[in-house]
Amino acid sequence: MTDASEPSSQDTFISHLVELRTRLLRAVAAVLGIFVVLFIYPGPSPIYDLLAQPMLATLPQGTRMIATGVITPFMVPIKVTLLASFVLALPVVLYQAWAFVAPGLYRHEQRLALPLIISSTLLFLAGMAFCYFVVFHTVFSFIAHFAPQSITPAPDIEAYVNFVLTMFLAFGVTFEVPIAVILLVKTGMVTVKKLREIRGYVIVGAFVVAAVVTPPDVLSQILLAAPLCLLYEIGILTGAAIEKRKPAPEDEADSARDLSRTDAPTGEPGD
Repeated sequence: MTDASEPSSQDTFISHLVELRTRLLRAVAAVLGIFVVLFIYPGPSPIYDLLAQPMLATLPQGTRMIATGVITPFMVPIKVTLLASFVLALPVVLYQAWAFVAPGLYRHEQRLALPLIISSTLLFLAGMAFCYFVVFHTVFSFIAHFAPQSITPAPDIEAYVNFVLTMFLAFGVTFEVPIAVILLVKTGMVTVKKLREIRGYVIVGAFVVAAVVTPPDVLSQILLAAPLCLLYEIGILTGAAIEKRKPAPEDEADSARDLSRTDAPTGEPGD
């Protein structure tokens, strides 16, 4: 007979939905709050000008970007400001996601989750920074010097923003490679020895992915594939350090036997 005081599965499901709604509202509130602040100061236009600086620096003197749509000069800076708000609110968003799933995790999983969230955020931001300060300057300068003298480049701002978002996403995900490698080793799905054996396939795959994601020039493909291969090696080195700290199977068996002896009743058989 079921105790009336125990919550039913339906009540538990509803409570999870309420908790999920609360976490989502807090995450959205953080993004919108930062968006309002950025909209007031410094404003969408300076934020877009900052994003467009790598392209503007390579255009001929007196040349500007163009907007072909009627509402594009308004919507594109708003989109960029919203993107900046999400990036600045990313720690809050990830914390809300972690707080929602944390009650269902074991203690050792909770200890692992928070460092992974922090490191993933920092690596994603590092990928975006590398793309903005290194890749954009190098690629745009290469394209500007390669273009014929009879052409006056005037990029469309909407196409430029779509290109920037794609590159930010590509480099942000690329910088997450060490986290993926560490998780594979930590969960025992792949060994470090196997990761070293498939190194050649990973290098080929990195250049294939770079050829698909980046513009059709060799320079930008190398700028994406080279960090991917380097980060893969960093993940292997970190995974090797994790494997060394893992207890041997016989040590785990001894620990399990010691635990079972500790939990066993200590009374005499006749008691």
